[in-house]
Amino acid sequence: MPGRIGARLVVSVTPADVGARVSLRRRLPTGEYSDVVGVLESWSGGVLLVRRRTGELVDVPEGIVVAGKVVPPTPPPRRRPRAE
Repeated sequence: MPGRIGARLVVSVTPADVGARVSLRRRLPTGEYSDVVGVLESWSGGVLLVRRRTGELVDVPEGIVVAGKVVPPTPPPRRRPRAE
């Protein structure tokens, strides 16, 4: 379509990325999308297991992943300047 601006969704995460921090976009049964960001703990039997920074483990069936990539580690927390 001429003049249409869109994004191409790409899944560049592979089972070799276990242990890396990833960002996954999944399609929910409602048709909405939801993102999961965290460390890819495992990829087995068609299910990706992602540990969020809160410690929560999220099962993501690979069949609902519409986009995904490896992302940099979480930056360290910023230190506030000390009051004098």
